[in-house]
Amino acid sequence: MGKAKSQSAAVTVGSAAPDFTAPDQHGHQLSLSQFRGQVVVLYFYPKDDTPGCTKEACGFRDQHEALQQAGAVVLGVSTDSPASHQKFARKYNLPFSLLADEGRHLVKAYGVWGKKKFMGREYEGTHRVTFLIGPDGVVRQVWQDVKPAEHAAEVLAAVQQLQAESRPARAG
Repeated sequence: MGKAKSQSAAVTVGSAAPDFTAPDQHGHQLSLSQFRGQVVVLYFYPKDDTPGCTKEACGFRDQHEALQQAGAVVLGVSTDSPASHQKFARKYNLPFSLLADEGRHLVKAYGVWGKKKFMGREYEGTHRVTFLIGPDGVVRQVWQDVKPAEHAAEVLAAVQQLQAESRPARAG
């Protein structure tokens, strides 16, 4: 995934989600392909234990059981280290995997790394974006400019909708 740096290189609805392998907070290597056949909620966030990221992670924690019942796997991704993720997950009892993308391979493959502005300062960083990936590995929905507080509930509704659409119609 080496060429374009423009936003057009971003992963979009209907495209195959780029596969990856990355360590989680426990040092286990996880790959997207190992979740084939399941719905995957892949959410990118800027930094462990910051206000918006904590709100978003705790939202996914609070909806985790419902997301699991709807057949979804939640994976959080930031450029923090596995040790940082472990502290963050422990502090807030996060029941899902946080992937460490220290080399910025995932954020670049998914087109979520780029220019950001904060308090008049411009810098490069991770944009808060979530991808809903179907059981076939195809991106079904993308949320940009996520509002951390309500985001998990929006994602749960989309997962439930996706599962309802994929159930075979009952013959009557």
